[in-house]
Amino acid sequence: MGSLRSESGSNMEQFLCNRLLDSTQPISERFRALFSLRNLKGSAPRDALIHATRDSSNLLAHEAAFALGQMQDSEAIPALISVLNDFALHPIVRHEAAEALGAIGLESNIPLLKNSLAVDPAQEVRETCELALKRIEEMSGAKHSDGKSETERSPFLSVDPAAPASSCSSVDKLREVLLDEDKGMYDRYAALFALRNNGGDDAVSAVIESLGAKSALLKHEVAYVLGQLQNKAASAALSRILRDVNEHPMVRHEAAEALGSIADEQSIALLEEFSKDSELIVSQSCEVALSMLEYERSGKSFEFFFMQDPLAQA
Repeated sequence: MGSLRSESGSNMEQFLCNRLLDSTQPISERFRALFSLRNLKGSAPRDALIHATRDSSNLLAHEAAFALGQMQDSEAIPALISVLNDFALHPIVRHEAAEALGAIGLESNIPLLKNSLAVDPAQEVRETCELALKRIEEMSGAKHSDGKSETERSPFLSVDPAAPASSCSSVDKLREVLLDEDKGMYDRYAALFALRNNGGDDAVSAVIESLGAKSALLKHEVAYVLGQLQNKAASAALSRILRDVNEHPMVRHEAAEALGSIADEQSIALLEEFSKDSELIVSQSCEVALSMLEYERSGKSFEFFFMQDPLAQA
């Protein structure tokens, strides 16, 4: 029975890889496969995600790079470097490759990140390289601090681009740092994640206020955090972001996904409206968010399950 279970798992893994890379599938189905593969180990899931970083859908490609960073698989580094150095790719994809290199956290990535910080034409990519360099520096310094992984410390089980600022900092102080345009990006991110972890009304208000920042990179992370928090107080501000066609697509796309997480009636109506947006990153984000909501409402998981096969339960 063990061999049948192994064969069933192998078949499902191959199915997921094929589904991810099948451009004829709806984007929501390809995301279902991606979200499932990022929870698996081994060369096949990794190679499929690496292949997806070159997909014609910039939304899917950037999510694949993000997944490789969250998996912290050092075998993905050469492919991520290649993506980061390819100026023909959309900045949102290159940015995510840089963030993934920071998430993996090897000191050997420092020289290439420094090079991209100096030469990349996109500000959002340069700012991400700055974050990744600081994160690797901090990881190196704290390597033997307490033996815990970052995901064990984070209430959201995510590998964040910056460690949260000290828990002894007040909400007012964190807000001040987050909104200070003269502060370094890493310090502002650290304040953002500390406010997220606090989660109180004043902390959430400070996070919402930072959607007015100048940096598109920071604003996109703020929208991501508001999606993690799923606080309905953010709906109006996120809706304004999504409606603003002059806003950076990476910010609008994160606003769409955050609205999907909040999932009140107004958010859903807005996602339906902008699922036809002329910016593909935005329209596909709305499509994926709506599909996730549909699965959630039906009581099903958006991800595919190995355990669906009765042989796997034997």
